[in-house]
Amino acid sequence: MRLAGDVAGTRKAVIDIVELCYKAGAWKTLNDQIVLLSKRRGQLKQAITAMVQKAMEYIDLTPDMDTRIELIKTLSSVSAGKIYVEIERARLIKRLAKIKEEQGKIDEAADLMQEVAVETFGSMAKTEKIAFILEQVRLCLDRQDYVRAQILSRKISTRVFDADPAKEKKKPKEGDNIVQDAPADIPSLLELKRIYYEHMIRYYSHNNDYLEICRCYKAIYDIPAIKEDPSKWIPILRKICWYLVLAPHDPMQSSLLNVTLEDKNLSEIPNFRLLLKQLVTMEVIQWTSLWEFFKGEYESEKNLLGGALVAKAAEDLKLRIIEHNILVVAKYYSRITLKRLADLLCLSLQEAEKHLSDMVNSKSLIAKIDRPLGVVSFCTAKDSNAVLNSWATNLEKLLDLVEKSCHQIHKETMIHKAALKA
Repeated sequence: MRLAGDVAGTRKAVIDIVELCYKAGAWKTLNDQIVLLSKRRGQLKQAITAMVQKAMEYIDLTPDMDTRIELIKTLSSVSAGKIYVEIERARLIKRLAKIKEEQGKIDEAADLMQEVAVETFGSMAKTEKIAFILEQVRLCLDRQDYVRAQILSRKISTRVFDADPAKEKKKPKEGDNIVQDAPADIPSLLELKRIYYEHMIRYYSHNNDYLEICRCYKAIYDIPAIKEDPSKWIPILRKICWYLVLAPHDPMQSSLLNVTLEDKNLSEIPNFRLLLKQLVTMEVIQWTSLWEFFKGEYESEKNLLGGALVAKAAEDLKLRIIEHNILVVAKYYSRITLKRLADLLCLSLQEAEKHLSDMVNSKSLIAKIDRPLGVVSFCTAKDSNAVLNSWATNLEKLLDLVEKSCHQIHKETMIHKAALKA
């Protein structure tokens, strides 16, 4: 049948062999037969696909864990390098990795998952691909391999979460791969979006990248299922506010800050509205009074959704308030003594000078310190257009002066010539 190209007959024969082995409880024979049938000369693709799919049904029915692992490994080795059973192999590897993880072998599970590049599978459903890559990212984060976790996370484009699934169902053209439906245990696209951003929060928390953490929480906050439930969006909105305050001052942070302040839901958590309002208002904030007021809110975060803030959040919060105060002083003063600046910031002279120097180094502001006099001079940053305009104005003034001088010299010369002739 096989050599005659009888697809239906060959498929039925291999399925019957697999079924007989299962009914007899001969698991070792089943493994041997799977390998033997796959190596037959001129074996049909359809027969191998049917055999692998049938054998996969018996994985959960194995008598013990060792037999289960052996069957998965056999099926995985049979399907290796065969494009027509690549999806089945990916699912087998995922199950084997889950078993390894349950046994506490995180490194082995992560290595197994990384062997499979599902992004190249044309016939796998989009949601199943994303779920598989997210599992790879999670295992890398669990083993603290942050570099590989970032590389894997870039395989998922965030635009895919905003796509409308109803519009994307197109009729397959002739010659195209038919995309298989995702298994029932694969989450929906919006649920995968939430999982993706939760993994990214774990990654950015390792680097203390507060602005990116805030943007991840903002993406979760915009999911319709989250916005409909106050018990879910209130803790997330609190996290957005905290990480906005913790993020260093830059145009993106300012933009997000103003967008968040316009959110009507912020009225449900008035304390955080007040916190953001203080940062937007160009007034000096007293750190001691602010910390006394918000210490309770800060400590209660660990009991809410998402857990406590990162370890050094309290130190960074104080640093951000100091930076805000320096920017306020720079706006209202062109020159100020270092002692007065230290008094306004509630810091010692050395600390005030250190924080000011750090901000100048990071190009957050332009300032010069005259240490012998103890005076700080603030300058406004000029863009290239402003520099060119000032240069052009100065040049114009210079040419005017040269012209007036020439006119005066010429005038004096004419007067003296007239006097000599007389």
